[in-house]
Amino acid sequence: MTRATPDRLLVPVPLRVLAVADSDSYLKWAAGLLDAAPQGWTTELAVVRTPITPSPGQIAAAVSGTRFDAARSPVQSPDEEGPTQVLGARGLRKAAERFRPDVVLLACTGPVVDALAAEVLAGLKPRPVFATGLPGISVPATEKAWLFRSGCDLFILHSGREVGEFTQLAGELGGGGEIALARLPYLDLGSRGSGDRVIFATQAKVPAKREDRENILLALQSLADARPELDIVVKLRARDDERQTHNERHHYERLWTTMAADGRVRAGAVRFEAGPMHEHLARAGGFVTVSSTAALEAIAQDVPLLILSDFGVSAEMINLVFEGSGTLGTLDDLAKADFRTPAPDWCQANYFHDAATSDWISRLSALVIAAREGSLTPARSLLDGPAHASARRRARLRIEIPPRVLRYGYRTKRRIRRYLKPF
Repeated sequence: MTRATPDRLLVPVPLRVLAVADSDSYLKWAAGLLDAAPQGWTTELAVVRTPITPSPGQIAAAVSGTRFDAARSPVQSPDEEGPTQVLGARGLRKAAERFRPDVVLLACTGPVVDALAAEVLAGLKPRPVFATGLPGISVPATEKAWLFRSGCDLFILHSGREVGEFTQLAGELGGGGEIALARLPYLDLGSRGSGDRVIFATQAKVPAKREDRENILLALQSLADARPELDIVVKLRARDDERQTHNERHHYERLWTTMAADGRVRAGAVRFEAGPMHEHLARAGGFVTVSSTAALEAIAQDVPLLILSDFGVSAEMINLVFEGSGTLGTLDDLAKADFRTPAPDWCQANYFHDAATSDWISRLSALVIAAREGSLTPARSLLDGPAHASARRRARLRIEIPPRVLRYGYRTKRRIRRYLKPF
């Protein structure tokens, strides 16, 4: 890999950047990150079509408050509507060839990042610098996150702790490119929160058990009963019929409807809403989650918060990073509206670092200069070779084949397996 030398880190150069996202959370991250890019950069944003492609409503919420909000992208044809175009693999390749980016920002789930860098967007002339990153809390660092993104020249992270952990992991595993630090882009979108709204931010993966999710809803009901003046809102990442980065087996709105029908909760005690998180937080006096990057948005907007620890504090619960923050609490604390303010030293070490320490723009500029001079050695993917070829083909199928056709193929495959099982 090519190291960015200090003399190349002083002045960012004008760049052409094409960002590609595949889900709501990665789209929000890409739009926010590029919104903080220098004014001299030309930036474009596209969504690659996969089974988790965000809906038009999710796309609008993800780009809200950024330079891509209600803007038409030049990668679109004149008869296409919407601010951010959804493209198949071939359409994305053509858009990249037409735009001729200096940088391609792969804001996608791991397997899609690997397939795009290694195959779909490979061989572009001139070769762009491939950058990537993770859209939220990435503690602890995981091998999968590094392996799938090891074919990219720059890996963007959002805290000194994340940079340290991934640097150590990269040293152990090898491969990959440079690691850079950026401020998490969502943290500068909203105004100071103030109001009577209490927001519960859902997370698709945790807690996984239905009973645990029902207990959260029951605690919200208890809060609504004890404090009728509060507006209790469950902020959804996706409606029940929409897709998101991770599958959500027990959707909160569906659970609430069932519990209300059984008489366990009062139907109107809690509201369920989607839309941009920063707009909800602007009207909030309290925030609660099990694990969500939205907790960092709440801190940025000075909204007191509570991170529920009833289901454990661990890597699996994606809340390990909040140890020592002073914000961990229980469902009983939620029922009493006992929200907290995080410790300043924790904030400094986790995501609220001094802006002067962010180096992603200068490092990216240095890599582009090296690419223009012909001295850039492309990052080495650890997933090249026959051992990973079948997995890469499966990932490419998710990009190449329309989601409806792909789902039909999966259903047919399962039916054939069930039919053949007795034999």
